[in-house]
Amino acid sequence: MSRKFLGSLVGALSLAALAVSGCGMQPQGGKSADVRMIATRDFGSDVRGATIQQGVSDGDSVLSLTQRSFANVKTVAGGVGVDSIDGVPRAGRADGSAWNYWVNGIGSDDSAADFELHGGDRVWWDHHDARVSRGAINAVVGQYPEPFAHGAEGKRYPVVLQCAEDADAACQLVSQQLSAVGASPARQALGTNVETEVLKVLVGTWSVVRRDQALRLIDQGPSRSGVFARFDADGRQLELIDSQGRTARTLGAGAGLVAAVKLGEQVPTWGITGTDLAGVRAAAEALDVQRLRDRFALATGADGGDAGLPLQR
Repeated sequence: MSRKFLGSLVGALSLAALAVSGCGMQPQGGKSADVRMIATRDFGSDVRGATIQQGVSDGDSVLSLTQRSFANVKTVAGGVGVDSIDGVPRAGRADGSAWNYWVNGIGSDDSAADFELHGGDRVWWDHHDARVSRGAINAVVGQYPEPFAHGAEGKRYPVVLQCAEDADAACQLVSQQLSAVGASPARQALGTNVETEVLKVLVGTWSVVRRDQALRLIDQGPSRSGVFARFDADGRQLELIDSQGRTARTLGAGAGLVAAVKLGEQVPTWGITGTDLAGVRAAAEALDVQRLRDRFALATGADGGDAGLPLQR
């Protein structure tokens, strides 16, 4: 099944679901709103299937919904996690491949059997080699407008927008885009401390936003940040890393990055950043459902081209 075709189908279904929810319809009979689920391979590059489960009950788990959504789902010993979806098995330890899930763009330490879903949630399963990232991919951008639209675990999070002084144009664009998905971000000075359960979005060149405690994990590589990209020492070059941990491409002027990281127990911090202001603007323009769909992180080049991360050879 092609990624382009299925992406269009999921987009149409998502818009229909949003249109229904926008009409003020409320769940009836103890049922919650719909839950959308997708299964991919190799960091989102190969879509295996996508469904929208209607009338999902509060308390349904990631595992139970996965079993209803896809064919040939096999569980690991004990029945708490997933070993195989659609005939794609978890590989041996030497390969490092496994099925991992995110709900509304946020990873969880809970087993699939223990994570309870709520109305509007988006579940993403991906089968990939996790040896380079070492389990550090705790936040992804590919389920945008989540977690801004519904938060996580049934809780909506406040959203704060912190921008560099010279990035006002890009900041205004990001503010408009977040407001359009119902986030209503509050503007704060860059570097302002926030509570643990606040979604923070930083906008500015990497030389400025790298001071943030969460975003600076990106400087330490994918094994710490879960982001397959890294800036050089002065922030003027952006290295794009492949799934084997190798620098596959380097971007200079005009390069941008949209990425999310999760530090400890905090909710994710999103970075809309770049090598220069042109790159920041390009990253801000990429804060879009279609462009971010099924991306773990997204790099934008000076030519306007998008590159999903990690790069696939």
